[in-house]
Amino acid sequence: MSAGAGELTVAVDRTRCAGTALCTASAPADLELGPDGRARPVRGRTDALDAVVEAAELCPMEAITVHRAATGEQLAP
Repeated sequence: MSAGAGELTVAVDRTRCAGTALCTASAPADLELGPDGRARPVRGRTDALDAVVEAAELCPMEAITVHRAATGEQLAP
């Protein structure tokens, strides 16, 4: 997958994640809970803007960040 204008990267600060799973309910194709009960990205890049931005905004710990892959611009939180 090349870095197209619509591609996003999703990162999770696993030290901040409380494992509420609100993000995984919002963006199940892009976020999952790992064996330790904390969120982690499913893949390196995604085009699911609405889902991952919502997931980042729902995170009570603000552990999820969403950036445009091509520019690095932070979109959420």
